[in-house]
Amino acid sequence: MSLTPDLLARFSAIVGEGNALRNAHDIEPYLIEPREKFGGRTALVLRPSTVEEVAAILKLATETGTAIVPQGGNTGLVGGQMPDASGQQVILSLSRLNRIRSIDPAGNLAIVEAGVILQTLQETAEREGRLFPLSLGSEGSCQIGGNLSSNAGGTAVLAYGNTRELCLGVEVVLPTGEILNDLRYVKKDNTGYDLKDLFVGAEGTLGVITAAVMKLFPLPRGKGVAYAGLASPEDALKLLAIAQSHAGPSLTGFELMPRIGVEFSVAHTDGVRDPLQDVHQWYVLIDISSSRSAEDARETIEAILTEAYEAGLVEDATIADSTAQEKSFWHMREAMSLAQKPEGGSIKHDISVPVARIPEFIAEADAAVLDLVPGARIVCFGHMGDGNLHYNISQPVGADKEAFLARWVEVNTRVHDIVRAYRGSISAEHGVGQLKRKEIAETKSPVALDLMRRIKMAFDPAGIMNPGKVL
Repeated sequence: MSLTPDLLARFSAIVGEGNALRNAHDIEPYLIEPREKFGGRTALVLRPSTVEEVAAILKLATETGTAIVPQGGNTGLVGGQMPDASGQQVILSLSRLNRIRSIDPAGNLAIVEAGVILQTLQETAEREGRLFPLSLGSEGSCQIGGNLSSNAGGTAVLAYGNTRELCLGVEVVLPTGEILNDLRYVKKDNTGYDLKDLFVGAEGTLGVITAAVMKLFPLPRGKGVAYAGLASPEDALKLLAIAQSHAGPSLTGFELMPRIGVEFSVAHTDGVRDPLQDVHQWYVLIDISSSRSAEDARETIEAILTEAYEAGLVEDATIADSTAQEKSFWHMREAMSLAQKPEGGSIKHDISVPVARIPEFIAEADAAVLDLVPGARIVCFGHMGDGNLHYNISQPVGADKEAFLARWVEVNTRVHDIVRAYRGSISAEHGVGQLKRKEIAETKSPVALDLMRRIKMAFDPAGIMNPGKVL
């Protein structure tokens, strides 16, 4: 059914006219996504503030065959939060479902609504003496519902896992308008299917997550952050083994960065500088979180670097002497994605491969890309500790941006073929959305794809939930 004036009025009445956006100027921010790659149109953005309003919206949508596109903080990088170009899909913004319902420090739990901004949850937990470890570059604007729907990763996956591992239960509105209350408060619950895992990572294609029970952890008593220069990814892999042997579960971050990425961050990000005087081909950022003390964290970092120096793996290194310096080290790493934009077009890959094969993957992928695009500037960085790399390719200096970006599919195909050969994943933490939907058919087995389609049909027979995404 098309979005007639009568239908627009029926949807608007559910949330009130003030929270039903129809003016093009008011709608515009919901149609601009970070990479400016996915365009879309809509005649209506709905901003419910209660679970009951979400339920009424989805019930009406199913009855009328109206497509619904859930949207959180609109920070997604694969177009999962964007409507199509028809103008007939309604955006459902969760931003007003933004209450932290409760914090349980003793049980290490937080019950939060989908529209809670990640940084808000981090800061609220910290005031209660607890840590919510999910950390992303977009944490000042991304929302918990979006984090769950995309199963976001971030820099702390090595120690704490993806968002899926941080969630005990969810509250979900189904396309029929039914409300599934699966908010679990215990870590052990063997009472049949774990339904939450159907919705976490589903990118809003099965229902709308409206709240969740998230795990908290004791705040570390001490932090240690080191920045080291190395000659190669092979040396970085050996350094990772040393770091794990000394730190064990207190190793909370191990980030790999190339020289060109550091240069881009320094050149294009205010307040960023290279902490090391000499130039190195590769760098590693090591993060230690001690449950004992700051001295323990410092001693662990020093032991790691001492062994690495003696083994000839580290060319130079520095340890942060203050919280401000720790943040500045991380700021350089977190700025690396945005710092590529001033350098022209960038073809992105969010991939994972087995940790032990990262060096050979980089060597093989680099050779393949440079064969396709001579002069391309490869910015391969990311979470080496869990195998997730952001394998990004900036255009050659002086190249035509549009001509370079026109080769996106060609370059993606070559890189993703190598990823598959290494039994990795073409989507490590950003999701599938629109960007990788067609490639899923080449990655998943026919049986897996069939099961996914059957699940989709069982939950959403009317096909209203985020159509054109994932499947």
